[in-house]
Amino acid sequence: MQGTANLNIMMKAARKAARSLVKDFREVENLQVSMKGAGDFVTRADLASEAILKEELMGARPTYGWLGEESGEIAGEDPTRRWIVDPLDGTTNFLHGLPHWAISIALEHKGQIVSAVVYDAAKDEMFYAEKGSGAWLNDSKRLRVSGRRRMVEALFATGVPFGAKRTLPATLKDLARLMPECAGVRRSGAASLDLAYVAAGRFDGYWERELSLHDFAAGYLIAKEAGAIVEGVREGQDPFETKTLLCANNDIFSSFARVLRSE
Repeated sequence: MQGTANLNIMMKAARKAARSLVKDFREVENLQVSMKGAGDFVTRADLASEAILKEELMGARPTYGWLGEESGEIAGEDPTRRWIVDPLDGTTNFLHGLPHWAISIALEHKGQIVSAVVYDAAKDEMFYAEKGSGAWLNDSKRLRVSGRRRMVEALFATGVPFGAKRTLPATLKDLARLMPECAGVRRSGAASLDLAYVAAGRFDGYWERELSLHDFAAGYLIAKEAGAIVEGVREGQDPFETKTLLCANNDIFSSFARVLRSE
């Protein structure tokens, strides 16, 4: 797909930051690591990636606002637009040498996500979307959600809470209800890639509680543009208000939601 100027800026920034991350990933045992909280680490690589992304994105669009995982929020001269960035989604995977992590960049305009990039540098897979133009992988592969219609054949993804997060009991109840109904559940450790994988038909659905906006903003648009239904975990919830997501293809969504929303 021929993207707009903003999408091209996002993809260029992601690739530049990825070069720094890949170099550090090859030397993961030497990374300088500091504790940010239980199970949640900040690495030199993470901070370096965000610095590169900020320089590239804000350099190209200096009037836009900014919301980064590490550097927080900066108001822009243009109050209608802001970048929403996770410089390293899947930090724990990265630190343990697991090649499943991504750079996530979303552009918000008037409260709507209009452009999105999720770049899996370890596998060189660039997932991207623009509102109304579909979702794509690398240069020319159009993404569509899976066509599976039976829960018993469906593979789901989630994020199991760790450390001090409050939602572990609810997630364990979700798993107890869902596991007997489906083909399996995966906990891969990167929300942006879980959503991109739903878009690509690799997962049939995904749900998670207690997310941050930078975790899902880009993946949300990619999944929707590939044909997924995306709502909050509870009926009527707005994902952007509650920071919860329930996402699946159209054929499975109602059955998936019924299982997870049952009490």
